[in-house]
Amino acid sequence: MSAVETQRVKIAIANPTALGLFGLAMVTFVAASQKLGLTTGLSFVIIYAIFLGATAQLIACILDFLYENIWGGTVFGAYAFFWYAVAVAWMMKMGVFGPELAAACDVKQLGFAFLGYLIFSLFMTLGAMEVSKLIFIIMVVIDVLLAALSLNAFGVAPHLTHTIGAWAEMITALLSFYACGAVVLNTFFGRVFLPVGKPFGIFK
Repeated sequence: MSAVETQRVKIAIANPTALGLFGLAMVTFVAASQKLGLTTGLSFVIIYAIFLGATAQLIACILDFLYENIWGGTVFGAYAFFWYAVAVAWMMKMGVFGPELAAACDVKQLGFAFLGYLIFSLFMTLGAMEVSKLIFIIMVVIDVLLAALSLNAFGVAPHLTHTIGAWAEMITALLSFYACGAVVLNTFFGRVFLPVGKPFGIFK
């Protein structure tokens, strides 16, 4: 087999981070409106959980892996399946899959799921320090959100943890909107149009 035949084929791929950030921004923006009492019900939140929180981030995950970005691919992929799972959990609780599954729901199992994601997110927060300061801040806020969701599911100070989670989710949304715009415009204009802060440079 010739060297040309064995040579690895590479495809030019644009940075998919903005798409993943937009998906994160949209689902947390809509979900936070429900948690803050600005809207009611979960029916429309489920739509954005599936299509933006899950599918958009999954697409970004796949492209990031092709882009050889293990941190971005892992984070977007993990959070994509988080939102798929949350959407299905909401539908189960609402009785979409029948009264038996709805009656068998134990919210503490969600608490363990949120806790597992918090553990994962803390590791990813370390990695975010070498992405940019803005992404690091978003990850820290997500850590707060996951901690609040976990404590709330376990019944710990439910009103306080619900409020903290709601505001952490809204802050995540607003920061992610800005980060999405920064990735697109900074790349498109070829200069720093919206600053995101340089990596900390501690581990790299």
